[in-house]
Amino acid sequence: MVKSLKQRSKEKSEALAVVSKVESAKPGDLIEVHFSKLIYEGILLESPDSDKGILLLKLSNGYNIGFNKKEIIDLKVLKKFAEKYQENEIKKDPSKPNIAMIITGGTISSKYDSKTGGVHPLDSPESLFKFYPELFEKVNVLKVETPFMKFSEEMGFKDWKKLAKLCENLLNDSNIQGVIITHGTDFLHYTSAALGFMLGKLNKPVVLTYSQRSIDRASSDANLNLICSSIISGISDIAEVVLVGHANSEDNFCNVMPGTKVRKMHTSRRDAFKVINGKEIARVYPNGNLELFDSFNKRGIVKKCKADPKFEEKVALVKFYPGQSAEILDFYYEKKYKGIVLELSGIGNASNEWIKKIKELSGKGMIFCGTSQCINGRVDGMIYSSGRKLIEAGVIYLEDMISESALVKLGWVLGHEEWIKSKNLIKEKMLQNIVGEFNGRLEG
Repeated sequence: MVKSLKQRSKEKSEALAVVSKVESAKPGDLIEVHFSKLIYEGILLESPDSDKGILLLKLSNGYNIGFNKKEIIDLKVLKKFAEKYQENEIKKDPSKPNIAMIITGGTISSKYDSKTGGVHPLDSPESLFKFYPELFEKVNVLKVETPFMKFSEEMGFKDWKKLAKLCENLLNDSNIQGVIITHGTDFLHYTSAALGFMLGKLNKPVVLTYSQRSIDRASSDANLNLICSSIISGISDIAEVVLVGHANSEDNFCNVMPGTKVRKMHTSRRDAFKVINGKEIARVYPNGNLELFDSFNKRGIVKKCKADPKFEEKVALVKFYPGQSAEILDFYYEKKYKGIVLELSGIGNASNEWIKKIKELSGKGMIFCGTSQCINGRVDGMIYSSGRKLIEAGVIYLEDMISESALVKLGWVLGHEEWIKSKNLIKEKMLQNIVGEFNGRLEG
């Protein structure tokens, strides 16, 4: 059928109108796309330079979808990106407690990247605040420190030392009631353990928190985690290194977890962190209510915080598995490693080949500690002959300590020259319950 000039003109006009709508939408806008017989809603992404003919959309389920711009029937901008995030004026209230924040990087201090559909670190501390106006409802953020901006996989013992010294300075400021540290999730429990040992008994709380989803996503867990962290750091009587995060998948309350007994147990859930071989110190609600479950060090018992950030970097965590050659231990010895935490099987066993190699290297001065590959329970070298041989070979069995805390503690202990004069003293320190890394009440 031959179309009339009027019909062709109308279709051309409609097509130009759609093109105009597509071009007017900017990355970050919430838009509605009419494509074929379906309607899609999501955040507009920036298309790659190699294919500007494609419109990319991030759906609410987190997945991205692409459309040929020429085939889009209609497009509506539901909310402009600039409308979504406006600067919030931050006013200090003298009736509220003052806290300090240390921003280190990770998803909680990252924002949505319209170019990639992923996240990248915020440019400044000020840009963090506009996403969290509720943070200032119960506390004043008096100081903000950004010693570095790193994802947690890039962090190491030098960063732990820097954080410990920074915490010492902030906690000894009479105007500050507590500290919040924002951190990436993947290796957060290493940092919480390191700060536990390096800071020891505290005069005020140090709260580490996180988010699994970036702060500008509607499903972000960051807001509740920060609100609850502000309550623990500024108002509560808990003076310990703790991790505060979602207790379940809902936005109703958070758990307060001891820094040396917590572990990331899920790749993506909001309640990713769980206490291992112990229990939560408390449950905290965004309205300020607190339910206590376990004993804790209280404010005021210690007058000053004194950091002890010594650390020996030549330590390793090695998992034993069936058929694994013990020659791997020679590699660590040749590289001049001072100590190894061995993740042994079950209650604490390894093969005869490994026992022989451990005994050899222990005789040359290497320190070996044993934890279990099991998540719950404790190791005991006296149950089976394999364990008794490992004890004889020099392995220090670390009861119910989790492997990550054990690695950090070993590096911290071996960093003290006065403690490494004898293996007996090292063993004594490794088995000393310094900041709750052991649960002596746990059965089995």
